[in-house]
Amino acid sequence: MAQWTSAVGAAQLSRLLKSQQDRPAGPGSRRPPAYRALADGIRLLVLEGRVPVAARLPAERELALSLSVSRTTVAAAYEALRAEGFLESRRGAGSWTAVPAGNPVPARGLEPLPPEALGSIIDLGCAALPAPEPWLTRAVRGALEELPPYAHTHGDYPAGLPALRSMIAERYTARGIPTMPEQIMVTTGAMGAIDAICHLFGGRGERIAVESPSYANILQLMREAGARLVPVAMAEGLAGWDMDRWRQVLREAAPRIAYVVADFHNPTGALADEDQRRQLVEAARSAGTVLVADETMSELWLDDGVEMPRPVCGFDPAGSTVITVGSASKAFWAGMRIGWVRAAPDVIRSLVAARAYADLGTPVLEQLAVNWLFSTGGWEQAVELRRHQARQNRDDLVVAVRRELPEWEFAVPEGGLTLWVRAGGLSGSRLAEAGERVGLRVPSGPRFGVDGAFEGYVRLPFTVGGAVAEEAAARLAAAARIVESGGTIGAEGPRTFVA
Repeated sequence: MAQWTSAVGAAQLSRLLKSQQDRPAGPGSRRPPAYRALADGIRLLVLEGRVPVAARLPAERELALSLSVSRTTVAAAYEALRAEGFLESRRGAGSWTAVPAGNPVPARGLEPLPPEALGSIIDLGCAALPAPEPWLTRAVRGALEELPPYAHTHGDYPAGLPALRSMIAERYTARGIPTMPEQIMVTTGAMGAIDAICHLFGGRGERIAVESPSYANILQLMREAGARLVPVAMAEGLAGWDMDRWRQVLREAAPRIAYVVADFHNPTGALADEDQRRQLVEAARSAGTVLVADETMSELWLDDGVEMPRPVCGFDPAGSTVITVGSASKAFWAGMRIGWVRAAPDVIRSLVAARAYADLGTPVLEQLAVNWLFSTGGWEQAVELRRHQARQNRDDLVVAVRRELPEWEFAVPEGGLTLWVRAGGLSGSRLAEAGERVGLRVPSGPRFGVDGAFEGYVRLPFTVGGAVAEEAAARLAAAARIVESGGTIGAEGPRTFVA
């Protein structure tokens, strides 16, 4: 019986490896033998989760043809991976990826570190801040006071608590987009909302257009659902969407769904302007594409004087083309797993009906807590505190990175939680690996792209400030030195750091 559970084709593996090889080597780096470079490339793909564990690799001859190298090179690379524990083989069954004994299985997304690891590792993988107290405690206490009547029911509300649905609808109406409670479904976070939308509209094999780069966990969710991702490059810097590319993709690929983050895009921080939003809605409507607008960052403007454009759904108020996803997780706290969908009533009914075969509903207590925040004004005060934290962290991180790594390039966004950084010609995958060795967790650019794009980037979230931001930048510079030299960790070992 074969030990592999999936397969990676030669062409796909070749594309992933080529994205690493095309990046210029750092100054002073030593070029390894061809077989060693190939083995290292495959190992990095496994460690990052971009090639799953227990995935069958192509036969030696097939991969050699795809990479235009000798079969001997591939055979030597496979043998090196077997010796290191990253490959297992059996005659007649082929070779499949593995991880050495004692190593954690790599994650496919950007999960937070367990709390016990935070004393020695600075976690820049998860773009989430601690809860804005005392508002979390107050919200939970308020929810407990409202709980008794609900405790006498079955507790299942597939569309969400009526009070919270009404409150969310009122908030959209106050923003100039008339909305009925029938247009709202409460979900378990934004991920739960997008998962439900993808299952309703984007069956296996359906095309989904996505910004390039885009949010890593959403890309992985769509891959797991069997979607065919169609990347659409963002405009340079913080200019938002490239509308010529979007019109071309919508016209030629005719994707069933398009997923976008218009407000302080994750990971670039770009803010799409009002004209871009209008044009994209018109293009999606003409193509018959459902436009999913993720506005989980929409309240996180950080600079004074930022003028927020009209929401994407403001150009499609009936919800026939635009489905909007919101959440409390970014603006308030990631542990508050409350999200919502705004769409046409018939779409909401379909989503609610499908929920009987998914999670049935969202926890009542958390819904009551969010409703308490919305109804008392606590939400606005908590989000203002969140903005202050993120602004200070952003400014500290920018200063520290510019001091430690002056050759790295990035534009400073006016909001959101992330900095998208071009890493001076270094491989983002190798920086992520070296970062783990010096006590820093940083996600590489390819996690946010399709088929190995953005190898020369890393994403830095605004989750640390002050002395911790300075230490994070110092460790990032140490990781860069390791990658540049091609050497070992040496004296750059991780240090315990207490914030």
